[in-house]
Amino acid sequence: MPGENLTRDEARERAALLSVDGYEVSLDLRSAVGEHGGDGPRTFRSVTTVRFRCAEPGASSFADLIAPAVTAVSLNGRDLDPGEVFDGSRILLEDLAADNELVVDARCAYSRTGEGMHRFVDPEDGEVYLYTQYEPADARRVYANFEQPDLKAPYRFEVRAPEGWTVWSNGAGELADGVWRFAETKPISTYITCVVAGPYHYVTDRYERVFEDGTRLEIPLGAMCRKGLAPHFDADDVFLVTKQGLDFFHDHFDYPYPFGKYDQAFVPEYNLGAMENPGMVTFREEFIFRGKVTRASYEGRANVILHEMAHMWFGDLVTMEWWDDLWLKESFADFMGAFSLVGATRFTDGWITFANRRKAWAYRADQLPSTHPITADIRDLQDAKLNFDGITYAKGASVLKQLVAYVGQDAFLDGARRYFKRHAYGNTRLGDLLSVLEETSGRDMAAWSRAWLETAGVNSLTPQVLLSEDGTVDELAVVQEAAESHPELRPHRVAVGLYRRTDSGALERYAQAETDVEGPRTVVAELAGAEAPELVLVNDEDLTYCKTRFDDTSLATLREALGDLTDPLARALCWSALWNMTRDALLPARDFIELVLRFAGRETDIGVLQMLHAWAESAAVHYTAPERREQAGLRLAEGAAEQLRAAGEGSEQQLAWARFYAHVAAAPADFELLGSLLDGTVTLPGLEVDQELRWAFLEPLAAHGAADEKRLDEELARDDTASGRRHHVRCLAARPSEAVKAQCWAQVVESDALSNALVEATIAGFAQSSQRELIAPYAEKYFAAIERVWTERSIQIGMDVVRGLFPSYQDSQATLDATDAWLASHEDAAPALRRLVLEARDDLARALRGQACDAASGV
Repeated sequence: MPGENLTRDEARERAALLSVDGYEVSLDLRSAVGEHGGDGPRTFRSVTTVRFRCAEPGASSFADLIAPAVTAVSLNGRDLDPGEVFDGSRILLEDLAADNELVVDARCAYSRTGEGMHRFVDPEDGEVYLYTQYEPADARRVYANFEQPDLKAPYRFEVRAPEGWTVWSNGAGELADGVWRFAETKPISTYITCVVAGPYHYVTDRYERVFEDGTRLEIPLGAMCRKGLAPHFDADDVFLVTKQGLDFFHDHFDYPYPFGKYDQAFVPEYNLGAMENPGMVTFREEFIFRGKVTRASYEGRANVILHEMAHMWFGDLVTMEWWDDLWLKESFADFMGAFSLVGATRFTDGWITFANRRKAWAYRADQLPSTHPITADIRDLQDAKLNFDGITYAKGASVLKQLVAYVGQDAFLDGARRYFKRHAYGNTRLGDLLSVLEETSGRDMAAWSRAWLETAGVNSLTPQVLLSEDGTVDELAVVQEAAESHPELRPHRVAVGLYRRTDSGALERYAQAETDVEGPRTVVAELAGAEAPELVLVNDEDLTYCKTRFDDTSLATLREALGDLTDPLARALCWSALWNMTRDALLPARDFIELVLRFAGRETDIGVLQMLHAWAESAAVHYTAPERREQAGLRLAEGAAEQLRAAGEGSEQQLAWARFYAHVAAAPADFELLGSLLDGTVTLPGLEVDQELRWAFLEPLAAHGAADEKRLDEELARDDTASGRRHHVRCLAARPSEAVKAQCWAQVVESDALSNALVEATIAGFAQSSQRELIAPYAEKYFAAIERVWTERSIQIGMDVVRGLFPSYQDSQATLDATDAWLASHEDAAPALRRLVLEARDDLARALRGQACDAASGV
C-alpha cells in the first residue's frame, strides 16, 4: 500500500465511495506524566469507533493512522489481524458493507515536532502540557480516521488525563468518574479537531448578542497559557479583540457563530502562528509578550485572532473539497483579518501593515520558480504542506481586496452570506464561490477568475507622464508589464495619485483618479490638465496587487523628500516599491540603505519602521556587493546607534531602534555599548533592558566572541524558562567556533533528539552572516544530507532543515552551480523537496543580481 503521502486521486476515489456518519474517539493521556521506560517513543492509547457508509458494498478502501502499534482492529464486528491490515500509515478495509463500523485500538506516539499530539515539559516547574496540531493531515497521528477535508463528520471525544489536569476539545466538556467527555461537534473535517490538556492557566469571559428577531446568542469565552506565562498574560486584551471580532463578523456575515464555546489556547513549541480549530483555537505562545513590545506586536496578535475567527465561517463551516482550493479559506481569512482589524478594533491603520508587510510576502512568493495560481494544483499532502505560502494567504487576500474594489463591498459581503447559507457544513470548490458572487454583483466572475485566480505572477505598473508647454499634464498613462515566465496582463482597478510639495515642504496629494487598467497601456484621461506632479503613485490607496514602479521624476523626488510624504499609507507603498526595485536589481542596495538611514527616523508607523529595519539588514547582507558589505554594515550600525540615542525616551521607536542596533552591531564599539547596556554601566533614559531585550543583545555578543558559554549560562540561570532555554540554545549556536558549528550540525542533521523549537533555535544561531568563512564547509555537507533528512524526518523538521541550512551566505556562482548540480542529479527527489531547493536557489540568484547592480553603481 502507498505510504503517508495521500494523493488527490486517492482522496477523490475514497470520497466517491464513502460517507462518514460519526466518530467516537477515546484517548488515555495518563501516560504523559511519569517516567518513560523502554527505548521506543512514549505512547498513549487511542481507541476510535467510526461509523460510515459505502456506496458500493463489497468494495475496498482504507483508513489512515500513523502509530507505533495497533492492538486491535474490527470491522463490522469481524476482528482483523493488525499485522495484515496495518502497514504503519493505513488500515486496509476490504469487503465493505453498505453501513459499517470500524473500531481501532492503537498506541499512538506523543510528538516533539509540533505534529500530532505534542508533549512539552516546562523546564521552569516540570509541568507537562499537551496540545494537538493536525493541518493538513496529522489527526491520523492521534486517532484512526479518513484524513481528507471532504469526509466531514460529527465527533465525540472522551479523554482520560492525569489527576489535576484540565482537558479541552472542540465541544464543551465535563469531568465525571475520571473521564472528560465532550459534546458532539457539528460535522467538521479531521484536520480541525483538537485536544488541549494539562495544568494550563485558564481565564474565562462571556460574549452575548441579541439579534434583531430577539434571539440571544451566548458564547462562553476562554483563554489559556502555561502557568509560567500567567504573570505576562493580558487576557483582557485578547477578550477585547475577540468580542470586537465577534460583533464585526455577526454584523457582516448574517450567520451566527455555529460552534458553541470559543476557547483560545496559547501553547508552547508551536510551528504555526495559529490554527482555527472550531471552539478551540490554538496560537503560538510567543503572542504572550514577556517584555516590552511595540504596538505592531499587539496589532499582529489582534490580526491573527481575527484571521482565525474568520475561519469559523471560511474554512470550518464551509470547507474546501481538497487542498487545491485552500485559498477558499486562507485568502478570505487573511483579507477578513485586515478588514475587521480596521473596522472593529483600535488598529485602524491595519491596511498600512497589510500593504507593507503582508504583501511583501506575496510579492516574494509570486516571483519564485514555485509560484502558482491562487487556485493551485495540489497533487498530494506534501504539496499541500508547502502551499501554506505567500500566494495562498497574502496574494489571495490582496486579490480579494481588488475584488471588493471591482464588485463593491456590499455585493462581496452579500455573496459571502449566500455562500455560508448555501454550503453550511459542506465542502466547496472555486465555482461555488464564483456563482454566488456573480449572483450578487452581476459581473462576469469567470473572466476575473481566469485573470486573477488561475494564473500566476505579479504585474508591474509604471506611470508615463507627458507635459504640455504650459507645464500641465498633457497625458498620463499607466504601462503594465509582466515577466516572460508569466506573461498574463490583468485588469486592475487602481487609484492614480499625483503629489507635489507644498510651500511648507510637505509632499501631499493634490489630484487622484480611479480607473481600470487593462492591457499594456492605459491612459488616465481624468488627470489631463492637472499641474505637473513631482510624484505619481499608480497604486494609490493600495487597491490592486502589483509592483509599483516610478518614472524618473518620481524617483528623484523620493530620493530627496520621501520623509516629507505626509500620508502614511502612501509612504508605506513607496517604501514597498523601493524595496521591490532593490530585490529586482533596479535600485542599488547601497541606495536603499541610504534612504533608510536618511528617512526611517521620521517614520511614524512603527510597523513600517520595523519592516524597514528588516529590509535594510537584508539589503546589507544579501544585496550589497561583497567588497562594500563591511562598510554597509558599519553604516547601518552607526545610523542605528544615532537613531537609538535620538529616539524619544521610553518610546516604541526607541525599542525598535535598540533591537535593530543589536541585529546590525558590527564594530568593537557596538559590542562594548551592548555589553554596557546589559550590565547596567551605561543606561539610555527610557530604555528598559528587560529579559527579552537582554537576550537580543547577547546574541550578537555571542556571535562575535564577546560572550562565552559561561556568560550565556549565567543568563540562563537568570531566565531558566522555556523561552530562556530557546534563547540560550540560539546564542550558544551563534558562537564563532568550528567545534560549536560541528555540534549544531550533528544535533540538527544527524539526530532527532531536539524538539521542533530547539531545532529552530539551533538553526537560527548556526547561520550567522558574520561567519561566512566559518560555515562555508557546510555547503557541501548540506547537499549530501538533505534527501536523507527529508526521507527520515517529519515534513515540518525537513522543511526547517532544508530552508534554514541552505548555504545562502555562500553567495557565489560556485554555490549556484552546486545547487544546479544537485537539482540535475536529483530529478526523482520528492517534488516538495525539490521545490524548497529551487526556491532557495532563486533567492541566491536574485541576491547575486542585486550584488552586481550594487557593484555597477559606482564608488
